[in-house]
Amino acid sequence: MDVTAALIMTAALAAGAVVKGATGMGLPLIALPVLTAAFGLQHAVGLMTIPLIVTNIWQVWRFRKEARSDRLAFMPLFLVGGAVGIGIGTWALTTLPERVLVLVLGLLLLAYVGLRLMAPTWSLGPDLARRLGPPAGLGAGILQGATGISSPIGVTFIHAMKLEREAHVFAVSAMFLLFSVVQLPALWAAGIMQPEWLLQGLLALIPILLFMPVGQWISSKLSRKAFDRMILIFLAVIGLTMVLGL
Repeated sequence: MDVTAALIMTAALAAGAVVKGATGMGLPLIALPVLTAAFGLQHAVGLMTIPLIVTNIWQVWRFRKEARSDRLAFMPLFLVGGAVGIGIGTWALTTLPERVLVLVLGLLLLAYVGLRLMAPTWSLGPDLARRLGPPAGLGAGILQGATGISSPIGVTFIHAMKLEREAHVFAVSAMFLLFSVVQLPALWAAGIMQPEWLLQGLLALIPILLFMPVGQWISSKLSRKAFDRMILIFLAVIGLTMVLGL
């Protein structure tokens, strides 16, 4: 990897780490579109696997007491659906043209931004969440396997339950952790993962661990509304770039 590519990777991961430090999520949502534009979708998905496993292990352990919450009764079947979806999504990653997948990713980012703007107060009750958990997990898993980003379905679904911050971070982190653990062998089995990408994923932990505390500091200085607005603008720009093929 040349110096320019290394700087792009570091900047993308640092930006994603700042968002994750501030909100408890957002590392792939911010970093992966930039990495995709620089290195290609398969490379970006492979590179992000190790960082997602490591960072979410820590968050799941930190908020492990939330696993007993009645509001999270939907999680087991949601995660099972996600594991199945990752297999389908990984097949799509190896079969469909990259331009099609990048276009889909761009459209999903724009749809995510649109949903956040148009329905910021939409909520989902526990009973409905249990019924919708398996198909929502399946959809999120397919997105994770095919594009490396499950947030447009997974995070939106969890966010709609209006959980307390600790329960929300635990649920999202558990989703990302299981998806990444399942995705790693799926990428190997599909012949996508390359050893050098695993090494790059390990090196990627350096900027991530350095910049996550920066996000935690920013979250204490900036209102959540202002921070969310800044992130939505960034995602809209990235989504438009992907859709237009720039």
